[in-house]
Amino acid sequence: MQVLEAFEPFEIQELELEVWRQRPVKNNFFELVLIKEGRGTQCINYNLYTYNKGSLFLLPPFKCHSFQIEEPTGFIFLKFTSNFFYINGRDASVQSDWFNQAAYILSNYNQLPGDIIRNELDRQHIYSLIDLIVKENKNYQSSSLTLIRSLMISILEILLRNIKQSFAYEVADNVGKDDRIIKLLTYINENLNNPQLLRVEQLANTFLLSPTYLSEFFRKKVKMSLREYIIKAKLKLVEIRLLNSDYTLTEIAAELSFTDVSHLSKTFKRYTGMSIREFKKQGKYQLLKRNSC
Repeated sequence: MQVLEAFEPFEIQELELEVWRQRPVKNNFFELVLIKEGRGTQCINYNLYTYNKGSLFLLPPFKCHSFQIEEPTGFIFLKFTSNFFYINGRDASVQSDWFNQAAYILSNYNQLPGDIIRNELDRQHIYSLIDLIVKENKNYQSSSLTLIRSLMISILEILLRNIKQSFAYEVADNVGKDDRIIKLLTYINENLNNPQLLRVEQLANTFLLSPTYLSEFFRKKVKMSLREYIIKAKLKLVEIRLLNSDYTLTEIAAELSFTDVSHLSKTFKRYTGMSIREFKKQGKYQLLKRNSC
């Protein structure tokens, strides 16, 4: 087993394993894992997916994943840590935007098993970027941090593109794939900070549906009301910001269009069953959490 030196604000590991060993898990952003060689089965939430050379997965920040190794497997893990997005000065706003994009990925990726990349050209792009990152990490110099950060941002952009084109949203299993609901969920999650765009009348107008039909269509596909989905989607982002950023409650409330901190706090407790203070003390996701594997 080889573990590459970890450089904050990201972590890179290269492992050769014959038997899976549970790795330390932190409440952080996701990891991207590339299968260099070998074959076996990935398990997330009791769902199984066969892997082989070239497979690419996103791993959630919980102990709900494992790999059943059938032949010796080479893994490369790239962890996007919260510190990855902490930059002061003139680049702070840019990194804040990327934090929001990373939060989008984590809050919308359903953590079902399976290869995350839908586009084979994007797969080749990621292979090349990971290869550059590993080589640069092995020959780390003073200038490597900036280069590796840039390469990982490129990977983040490719992941975001594939997430938005996928069926990774929490859609009811018995209704089949429907491109309209994917577009609707993408639109909602991209506009959580703009409540005017999420009013049912506005959504109906945007997607050329009647308000009544849109509400019924949404409930059938997602198994919850539009209002409940929007609230939970916002609270998932609240969880990510509370555990992975230095955003104040006032900033979080304003960004996600809660009336004020009191409104945010009451809503958070209603849906998670605990206060924000209790949540931060426990340090574990609630709405983002999935069953153990």
